[in-house]
Amino acid sequence: MADAADFPRTSPSPARRWLRRTGALLTGAPLLAGLLQLPSAPPAQAAEQSSAREAAGSGAVSVALDTLTPAAPTDGDTLTVSGTVTNNGKQAVTDAHVGLRVGSALSTRSAIDDLTDDSTDVRTAAGTEVGGKYVERFAKLTPGVSEHFSIQVPVDKLDLGDDGVYAFAVSLSGMTSAQPWDQLLGIQRTFLPYQSEEADPTTRTTYLWPLISTVHMTAETGANDQQTPVFLNDDLAKEIAPGGRLDQMLSLGAGLDVTWVVDPDLLASVDAMTRGYRVRTGDGGTTAGTHQAVAKSWLAQVQKAVADKEVVALPFADPDLASLAHNGTGVAGSLSRLKDATDVVANTVEPILHVKPVTDFAWPVNGAVDPSIVKVATSAGADKIITRSDSLQETGGLTYTPSAARPIGGGTTAVVADARLSTEFQGDLTSASASTLAVQEFLAQSLSLNGQTDTARSVVVAPQRMPTASQAQAMAQALTALQSGNWSTSQELTAAAKAKPTPGATTRIPSASAYPAALRKQQLPRSAFQQIAATEAKLDSFQVILSDRSRVVTPFGRAMNREMSASWRGRPAEAESFRSAVAAHLEELADQVKLIDKSDTKLSGRSATIPVTVQNNLVQNVDHLVLRLSSTNPTRLQIGGHDYYEQPVSVSGGHAQTVKFTTSAKANGQATVVAQLYTQDGQAYGAPVTFDVKVTEFTATVMLVIGGGFLLLVLAGFRMYTQRKRAAARDAEGGGPDAAGGPGDGPRGPEEGPGDRLKEEPGTDARVDDPGQPSDPAPDTPAESADPSGVGERVDR
Repeated sequence: MADAADFPRTSPSPARRWLRRTGALLTGAPLLAGLLQLPSAPPAQAAEQSSAREAAGSGAVSVALDTLTPAAPTDGDTLTVSGTVTNNGKQAVTDAHVGLRVGSALSTRSAIDDLTDDSTDVRTAAGTEVGGKYVERFAKLTPGVSEHFSIQVPVDKLDLGDDGVYAFAVSLSGMTSAQPWDQLLGIQRTFLPYQSEEADPTTRTTYLWPLISTVHMTAETGANDQQTPVFLNDDLAKEIAPGGRLDQMLSLGAGLDVTWVVDPDLLASVDAMTRGYRVRTGDGGTTAGTHQAVAKSWLAQVQKAVADKEVVALPFADPDLASLAHNGTGVAGSLSRLKDATDVVANTVEPILHVKPVTDFAWPVNGAVDPSIVKVATSAGADKIITRSDSLQETGGLTYTPSAARPIGGGTTAVVADARLSTEFQGDLTSASASTLAVQEFLAQSLSLNGQTDTARSVVVAPQRMPTASQAQAMAQALTALQSGNWSTSQELTAAAKAKPTPGATTRIPSASAYPAALRKQQLPRSAFQQIAATEAKLDSFQVILSDRSRVVTPFGRAMNREMSASWRGRPAEAESFRSAVAAHLEELADQVKLIDKSDTKLSGRSATIPVTVQNNLVQNVDHLVLRLSSTNPTRLQIGGHDYYEQPVSVSGGHAQTVKFTTSAKANGQATVVAQLYTQDGQAYGAPVTFDVKVTEFTATVMLVIGGGFLLLVLAGFRMYTQRKRAAARDAEGGGPDAAGGPGDGPRGPEEGPGDRLKEEPGTDARVDDPGQPSDPAPDTPAESADPSGVGERVDR
């Protein structure tokens, strides 16, 4: 897209066009005649080379520009250019030489874009070769072989003229057996920013230097007093170790005049490593982390680097504002979680870095905004939003790039970063050539921007959040050249946000439909915020029973902040796995406080007590719990005289507490009893325990047996009385027992009494020693069974 400062080209008049064409014909006629006399290449070979060059737009030789120093030369400097040339063709190149070419000054930023697109095309204009002794010659370039070159040339030999951005190229010319004439076989175009003296005015440039990483800490902590944290892996140690990505960002940024942008989660994670940490292993366990010294060293270097610099702190874990705005606002609690991530910053950054951070900036991913993103960002307290010019595009017809600050209403300022400068160091910059080209283009865009107008402006550069080590090196190289150049001065982000806005600059936030589709596909889905909300609800119910809530609320609160991190973009599987692990660990902790299962119980009697045990396997005490025992059949069994009864519960860490409930039976049979823990606000806690109670009113049965035995005694006594009365009557009729000489003859034994010996009657077989006589009294209670009791528990009577 053309820059706002690009003016439309005017076309020449008809007369001038006729003169130009006539001159071209007259000049080209001798050249055409000479070409007709040259030997022609074999048709098949020429067609093959021609088609290859047409398809690629590049020659048979590739040119890599590895170094160009100084990157922004001034008068009196000597330019050093080095790199390699590689013959990618099938024929050897002879009489080859590498030369430097200087083109015309580029007047617009769009012209810089166009030249970048055609950087290796041998078919377009290449500029005038410096020539002379400022070339390097090769007698032969063998196919597939690379040759190094290095050329030094004084800047005054380049004939640059006025200040500005010049097209600059390194080319290779030579001939092949198929085309035995000198020709351009390879080229690499770039830019030569030239500012001989200090510009007036200079551009005030703010460069954001981000210290941001992915999520590393889990919600898990050790049971010790230090609550040793558990990390997903040891990747953070690799990043902060010497030569690692974050080590490079720190060491490079320390020598630059930049605004540091930090994620408090990164600082908190490294700080946690200094006191000892554990790392998850592949088998589900953990192992001790061993990089405490590396963490201490890196933090010490950060503290030194930012001591006198501006530090902007993002909300904790760098939440994805766009995902929250588009998919999370409809889920209860999502905005409060963002507010929590903002509030925790002050207590995280300053104690670690010993500097007071700026906390009123929001930075959506890639600076892409719409009204909903702005609303979410400001809801957490931010009144400055870092956006980008490819999102907040100019529509007012300005002929130059305006200043970054734009008032967008409601006391909110959009700080619009320049898109070209901000995206310059993306992609693969591991090769020296790619890095050098990025540096030269960045400087060219910056100088071209400065030369658009005599109006002083503030420009902000917001690069990618997590540059690679090679990208960071290229950024540092470009900034070093920029800050030693003659057209830019450094400025802090807060100053850029407060700068006077450019009149006519757009302040209209794009609609939601303008949000880039590629970014929308990477957002956290609505289900992610629903899962976070479910975890938070579980945490709320769990924390109310804890005596030391901070041991759980703090690690899980920070873990839920991490679940909304912008670093999950492009990694949906890892994001879902992290959320599930947080929820599972919280569930595991909550299950450490539970009721012990009970088996079925027998209740023998009208009243008894039923014990229920609460187990606490946490390391801390739990209280504010209520244990309720309920009867599902109160007409048969009541608890404490009611349908249910509650008692408060408090259990020490690592112990169990048994609570006894008084029950009363109303009728025989089976009743189901439910034990359930509740928080003091009436919310059910944990799973209930259900068991059956079999009621057998044993006292009524005993009374029935005793009554039956008493009746038998009465009947036996009555029979004895009637039998003795009959015997007495017979004795009276026969003259007494001795008169008949019957069984009564002789003296009675000392233990014999009346009625102990009964006269045998015809048709009977009665004996006084027969235990089965009807007159034997029954026992007043049945004999106690020696058999074991049925399945179930005994209860206290």
